[in-house]
Amino acid sequence: MKKMKQLIGLILLSFTLMGCQPPSSADPELSKAPQTEKAASHADGQKNESSVAGEKQKKANQELGQLQVHYIDAGQADATLFEFADKDQTYHILYDTGDWNKDDVVHYLQKQGIDQLDLVIVSHPDADHIGQLAKIIDHFDVEEVWMSGNTSTSDTYQQALKAIDEQGIGYYEPRMGETFDIGPLGIRILYPEEITGKTNEESLSMMASYGETDFLFTGDASKTSELNMIASGEDLQAEILSLGHHGSNTASHPDFIDAVDPEIAIYSAGKDNSYGHPHQEVVSLMKQQHIPLYGTDVDGTITVTTDGKDYQLTTEKSGKTTKPAASKNNDASSKTAASSASSNETRAEEQKEQVKDDQVDLNQASIEELQTIVHIGPSRAQEIVKNRPFKSLDDLLQIEGIGPSRLEAIKQEGKAAIGGGN
Repeated sequence: MKKMKQLIGLILLSFTLMGCQPPSSADPELSKAPQTEKAASHADGQKNESSVAGEKQKKANQELGQLQVHYIDAGQADATLFEFADKDQTYHILYDTGDWNKDDVVHYLQKQGIDQLDLVIVSHPDADHIGQLAKIIDHFDVEEVWMSGNTSTSDTYQQALKAIDEQGIGYYEPRMGETFDIGPLGIRILYPEEITGKTNEESLSMMASYGETDFLFTGDASKTSELNMIASGEDLQAEILSLGHHGSNTASHPDFIDAVDPEIAIYSAGKDNSYGHPHQEVVSLMKQQHIPLYGTDVDGTITVTTDGKDYQLTTEKSGKTTKPAASKNNDASSKTAASSASSNETRAEEQKEQVKDDQVDLNQASIEELQTIVHIGPSRAQEIVKNRPFKSLDDLLQIEGIGPSRLEAIKQEGKAAIGGGN
C-alpha cells in the first residue's frame, strides 16, 4: 500500500510539474501533489461565492453521521482533531500538533483509540504548532501532511520534514481558494495566497464544513491577514471560530469577527501562561459581541459534536454542555435568540449581564488582572484561579485572608465581577 501511494504521488507530481507549479519551498525532495486517496480535490482556485454556497447546500442535504471536533488541551500550543465516519469508512484529521517538548497530543490520540490519520495540517512551522509532528508520524500511520510552505531552521521543523520524507508521506502546500472533499467534510483554504517568509502571518487558514456547520481556523494569523481574507471575497461565516494566536490581541480584528459572525469562539492557551493569553481586549470584544467564549486553559479539552445541522459543545473540566437555541443556517435570527437565552444556557449571557468592560471577571481574568482588585495580591490571585468557578462574590470568603470586611470592601470597589467561568 505504501509503495502504491508513492507511485500515485509520483504520477500526480508529474502532472503538477507539467502544470508549471512552483517547486516546494520547504524541501525540493517532497512532492507537493495531494496524495490522500480519500480526498477528492476541487482545487481550481476559481471558486466563486455561488459555487461555494451550492456545494454547502449539497452537503447540507446529505444524511450525515456524527462529527466530533476535539480542541485538545495542549497547554500553550494548538492541536485540533476531527473525527467522523461515512458509511463504513472512518476519518481522522489533525490541525496542528501541539508543543515540541511534550507528548500530550500523541497520548490524546492514543487514548481515543486512533492508529491512523488521513491528514495532518500544520498551520505554520512554529514549535507550538508543528511540535509533535515527527512523534505523531512515528506512532501513527499518517497518509498526508499539508503545510504553508514557510520554513524554519529549528530542529523540530527539520525532524518533521525528515520523518515525512523517510516514511514516504504525501506532502502538499494548499493555497487560498482551493477546496477539498475528505469524505463528507469539505475544506476550503482561506489563506495564504502566496508565501513571503512571514510564518505567523501566513498561517495556513481554513474553513472546515460539515453539512451546515462550519469551523474556522487561522493558526497564528495576524489582523492584517484577517483583513486580507475579508478582501479576498471568501465567505468567512462560521458557527465555530478558533481565535487566532491563542487569543492574542495580534489577531481577532473586530471587522474579521463581524465577517465570521461566530456563535461560539474557542481559544487554545496554557493556564497562567506568560503571554497573558487570552488578552483582555479580545475577551472584551467577545463580550461586546455576545459570543460565548471557551478556552482550553480553563475548560480543558473542548469537544463540539454535530450532525451537520445542530451541534453541542462539551467541556472536559466542567462537563457542561452548551447547545445553541438554533443554528443560524436554519434560523436567521438564531444569533439574537442565542444571546437572549437563559444565563444557565450560555456563558456569554452571564458575562453580558454581570461583567462590564471596566470590571475584572473572577472566572476569566489572569493572575495579573486579579491583582488590580483591592485586597487581592499574588497568593490570593492564585487561590482564586485554583478555586474557580465562582457563582457569586460571596464565594471569595473561601479564599484565605478574605473575611467579611474585606469582602465588603471588594464589593464596594465594584471592580470584581462574576462571569461564565468554566
